[in-house]
Amino acid sequence: MNDFSRIGALLAQRREGHCLPQGLYNGLDAFAFDQEAIFGTSWLMAGFECELPRPGSYLSQMYGKWPLLIVRGKDGEIRAFHNSCRHRGSMICPPGSGSSPKLVCPYHRWTYELDGSLLSAMRMGDDFEKDEHGLHPVRIELVAGAMFICFSDNPPPFSDFAAKLETYLVPANLKDGKLAFQSTISESANWKLVMENGRECYHCATGHPELSRTFPVGMSKHFDVADDARAQAFLDEMQACGLATEALEGSWWQLARFSLNRDVVSLSMDGQHVVKKLMTDLNGGYVGSMRLAVDPHCFMHSVADHTFMFSAMPVSPCETHVTGKWIVHKDAVEGVDYTIESLSDLWTRTNLQDKELAENNQLGVNSPGYTPGPYSRDAEMLALRFTDWYVETARKFVETHGQG
Repeated sequence: MNDFSRIGALLAQRREGHCLPQGLYNGLDAFAFDQEAIFGTSWLMAGFECELPRPGSYLSQMYGKWPLLIVRGKDGEIRAFHNSCRHRGSMICPPGSGSSPKLVCPYHRWTYELDGSLLSAMRMGDDFEKDEHGLHPVRIELVAGAMFICFSDNPPPFSDFAAKLETYLVPANLKDGKLAFQSTISESANWKLVMENGRECYHCATGHPELSRTFPVGMSKHFDVADDARAQAFLDEMQACGLATEALEGSWWQLARFSLNRDVVSLSMDGQHVVKKLMTDLNGGYVGSMRLAVDPHCFMHSVADHTFMFSAMPVSPCETHVTGKWIVHKDAVEGVDYTIESLSDLWTRTNLQDKELAENNQLGVNSPGYTPGPYSRDAEMLALRFTDWYVETARKFVETHGQG
């Protein structure tokens, strides 16, 4: 059995309203713990159904140290499997995407159907039972074109989140989308520092001058309207269009729709549409931004002309891979309706700026003089919420899976 006494001791040191003790940001034991206790028990956003456009399409993705395979079967159903051959464990499909009528292990050519069942295994003897050697499934849920997976056999409740997300996400029309561009950058920082940075805009006015042109970086807490008459008028306008506007949250997710800056209709360098073929033409192509955040690893913004998804995956105690995905309408033609440069420019700049901030943060956290400081309850409310969620989830895991 695991001994999580050191992790438990670090969690006990955390002061309410403050960021985490040093060892939870740079310890090898904390990295291993997070893989099992956080990423191994949480719902994770895997991407979009449109990334699997036809039977045989597959996505091979790494979740920390764990490889996962998502496949659209001959019957059109999308399934998820551990990307580990039932022979000697080799990864069947390398990270990336593709299409194949069968899933063939490159090592000894064990061959699986798209539903995960084993089709053939050469030279295994007459007593070999193929039915007992299918790929191990992983739980997967689909909501309005978005895909979520969970490695645990006892995942957090999903139905309430799914119902609320569908209300928000259907107008984004993701099922009629396509993956226009994807990028991954490596950040020399712990995944929690990367996510804390992504959960607050305290730094945005100075750290993200381009994003600040379009994104309401001074908004408080969970995109609260407060006494902002323009923001309230936007919400009233959206309600008249039949769009959900109430900010909602569960223990591990948040949903909100909010107004962009004045005279802005999209999250782009100039605030205008970067895709001529819109995902939705409601309200003349201005629906603000629909924000989804899922702990532990991602956020998403859907505007009228495209959707952007951000995902942070731990690689080592002080390395995180940040993947961005840009979804546009399936009928939008690259070079005619959009260019990759204009579509991706704003978030690429923002991600690279955040990379510098997170890496600098990690260097300071590594100092013997580091002391966890307090969050701003106005500007960093969502970062505080993320850390509170992490601590609560980690403590529960330690209590139920500690030394035995």
